[in-house]
Amino acid sequence: MSEARIAAALARIAPSGTNAMTDRAFALRAEGRDVISLSVGEPDFPTPPHVIAAAHAALDAGDTRYTPVAGTAALREAAALHFARDLGIETTPSRVIASAGGKQSIFLALLATLDPGDEVLISAPWWVSYPEIARFSGATVVPLPTGSADGFRISPEQLEAAITPATRWLLLNSPGNPTGATYSAAQLQALGEVLRRHPQILVLSDDIYAPLRYTPGAHATLSVVCPDLAERVLTVSGVSKSHAMTGFRIGVATGPKWLVHAMERLQSHASGNPCSISQAAAAAAFNGPQDFLAEWRERFRVRRDRVVAAINAIPGLSTPVPDGAFYCMVDASALQPRFGTDQALALHLLEHGVAVVAASAFGGDVARFWGFRISFAADDARLDAALDRIAKALT
Repeated sequence: MSEARIAAALARIAPSGTNAMTDRAFALRAEGRDVISLSVGEPDFPTPPHVIAAAHAALDAGDTRYTPVAGTAALREAAALHFARDLGIETTPSRVIASAGGKQSIFLALLATLDPGDEVLISAPWWVSYPEIARFSGATVVPLPTGSADGFRISPEQLEAAITPATRWLLLNSPGNPTGATYSAAQLQALGEVLRRHPQILVLSDDIYAPLRYTPGAHATLSVVCPDLAERVLTVSGVSKSHAMTGFRIGVATGPKWLVHAMERLQSHASGNPCSISQAAAAAAFNGPQDFLAEWRERFRVRRDRVVAAINAIPGLSTPVPDGAFYCMVDASALQPRFGTDQALALHLLEHGVAVVAASAFGGDVARFWGFRISFAADDARLDAALDRIAKALT
């Protein structure tokens, strides 16, 4: 009887694969098992002191009441500064909305604009929530498979071939989760040429990992590379990854006014404003010193190189060098005859004390990529121990 009461929309989606594995690791630890989690995308660095101080100050000042639904004026102004300074997007506070994490921003945008029969183009492997949000909205997911040979990037020809009159959104993520792939300005310009021929398509540019790029040159984002398309682009960012503030749950988005207002309208009924204390902390993160990011980025780069070298030294495993973020997509297809499914492989590694996420959770089966994702957002000692356990588990 209880199953019969579940809405059809909820039945269209699956639980988050990354959260499921992380929760399993927590449960095993509660049982006394020694498990190193490389399944969650969470920086291990402490939240910057000036951010913590701003949260304390907001509490001391009694800023514990409702705020405007789209966020405080202070946060929206700080977010507009962030978009201009860090991404090159000139925007105004009225075109910014703050939500309880970047995930909620994406949820609001898709739910506010999609109807049954609409299509959403998503490159695979994809972040676990993209297709589920689109399906919950009643839309059809159209995968754009990519692989290590093409740098996990879609091509203009592939994009053109996938577009139909029903196409409503293209989702771009650069640097990407789970692949770490980035798009250059030239590559985005080529995609823009295709999009100009199809004015019905909106683009969601998820730039949450922009501060964590390891390639030379400035970060490229579609609304800057193709300014004539800016009124069709929603850019999502936040403080979770760049400022180690995952628990604060603040994401920000900017785009055309009509879309931001539609998202605000939906948020007014879904959750109301995001946490007032978190908003004060996020405003301090955007307005405060950014110099620590260079050090964090370098430490992540060193970890990346360490993990790539170690994975590629394990028989049966290989991984390309990611351009950004803090993930490696590990190709374990040589082990498929032994394990059958990459989920079985992930569970095998979990039994040996390392939590990873099967590639199938990210649409790896669609992209014909068999293996798993690991996060190198962990300290060096734990990374070394986890990599040693992986090697021993597979010998």
